[in-house]
Formats: sequence, C-alpha cells, structure tokens
Amino acid sequence: MAEEAPSAPSKPASAEEVDYMNMTIHEPTHPPQKETYTQRRIRKKREAEEKQYSPINPPGRPSIATALSNTSKGFKMLAKLGYTPGSALGAPGNKNAMLEPIGVELKEDRSGIGLLNEKKRKFREEVEVKERAEKAEEVGFRERVAREREHKRIEGLLASAMRVLEGLEENADEAQEPRRKKKKVNVLYRGLVRQRQEDERERRARYDLHQSLSRNAAYEKEDDDDRLALGTEEEDVEEADDELHAFESLEPEERVQRLIDELREKWWYCFWCKCRYENEAMDGCPGKSEDDHD
Repeated sequence: MAEEAPSAPSKPASAEEVDYMNMTIHEPTHPPQKETYTQRRIRKKREAEEKQYSPINPPGRPSIATALSNTSKGFKMLAKLGYTPGSALGAPGNKNAMLEPIGVELKEDRSGIGLLNEKKRKFREEVEVKERAEKAEEVGFRERVAREREHKRIEGLLASAMRVLEGLEENADEAQEPRRKKKKVNVLYRGLVRQRQEDERERRARYDLHQSLSRNAAYEKEDDDDRLALGTEEEDVEEADDELHAFESLEPEERVQRLIDELREKWWYCFWCKCRYENEAMDGCPGKSEDDHD
C-alpha cells in the first residue's frame, strides 16, 4: 500500500485576501434623546390634525347637505306623514316655510357665540366715525382756507383805501400846512402813518448799526432822521391812542366800509370805480357796494 504524500501546511490569510465588500459596519448606538415640551406639543398637534374630523359629519355618516334617500327610514317616516320631495315641512300653504335645513357652522375657537358679531359692529362704528371725522376735517380745512383768503383780501382793500384817503387829503388845498402830529391825522388812516414811521425808524436804526454811528448825545450834525433813528427824539409812536385803538378794534369789513363812506361823502371818490367825480351826486357810479360794480 503506497503511502500518501504529506499535504502542504496552509498559509495564513494575508491582508489582501480580506473581503471588504462584504463587511458590515455597524453604526454606533446612542441612547434615545428625551422629547422636549415643544417637540411633544408639535407632535400632538400634528397627530390631532391628522385624526381631526367634523362632529357635524362624522366618518361613516351621511352629510346633512345630502338629501335623504328613498330607502332610508327617516324618509319613509316622513312619507307616511305626507311629505313629498321638494315640499316644506309643517302646515300646508305656509309661504315662509323652509325648504332646506338650517345650515350648521362649525365653531373652532373658544370665544362666545355673539363675540364675532360684536367685533363686526364695533369695527363698523370705528370706520363710520373715522369717515365722518375725515369728511368734517376736509370741510373744515376748506372753510378755513376760504376764511383766510377772504381775510387777506379785506386787509388788502383796507390798506388800499387808507392810501387813497391819505393821498387825497395831502393833495387838498387845506393840507398844504406843515405836517401835523399823528394824533391830528385822520384816524381812518392814522394806523398806516404810524406803521410807516415805525418802519422808517427800524430802517434808520439798522443803518445806524451798520455804519457804526456814534450814539453820543453831543453829536451836532444830527438831523430829524438821525434823531429818529438814534432815539433822541421823543415820538408819539409809543403813546397810547384810544381813538386809534377803538378804530382798529372794529372788524376789517366795518373799517373798510367807513373808509369807503368817507371817500364818497367828503371827496366824491368811488373806491370801486377808482375815480373822483365832479359833484356829490356822483353820476355814473353804479352804487356804493362792491357787488354793484360786478
């Protein structure tokens, strides 16, 4: 019997012979994290939305918007009582009878039943109040602008009538005497003269400040204007004038009318025609008021 040759010893597997493609790599295991309050609330809300159903039309029940079928028990009971499809329930001949059931609205919030109507009512009232306020403000703004425009027009007429009367009295024969004091000036345009002198005094004071004039009381070359500007001459500008104050306290329309009457009665001059007539009758003048000259 022949002897078998001894088998070669097996070699250990080298690194190149390892099958990496079939190796399984296990992910490291982590302990489960505890669910936070926010995560739990979001999860429950999502689950509730998924399971939510209307209590009016639960699953497995027909909708109230669907008419009863002829095979339902409810329809058969109504038919025995005399009901026919398309007719109303109740006594026959009732014009106000309802043909459809009352609709049901699902209330999803926790507010009171009449809260929504109350909110709508308050909102409508606020809108109405706001609209009325805007309308009143618009009307008030237009009226205010109209009053301001009319006031400026009357002030312009007043100043113009004052200048006309002053010019007529200065050009008259009896006005050729030396200039009288302001208190003797006609009160109808005395305020215009006083304002003009005050403006002149301010102008001279600014000129004096600009030219750096000396304010020495011994200044020998001072003329009337210098004394007026330097304040060395006593003026009646600051004195009280009760007559002028009483005239200026009148309404602008009344002051204008007094000036117009003075021009017509004393100088035969029509302020609206802008001309002086030859006689007291003032033939050719349409009238005394502004409307007569339109």
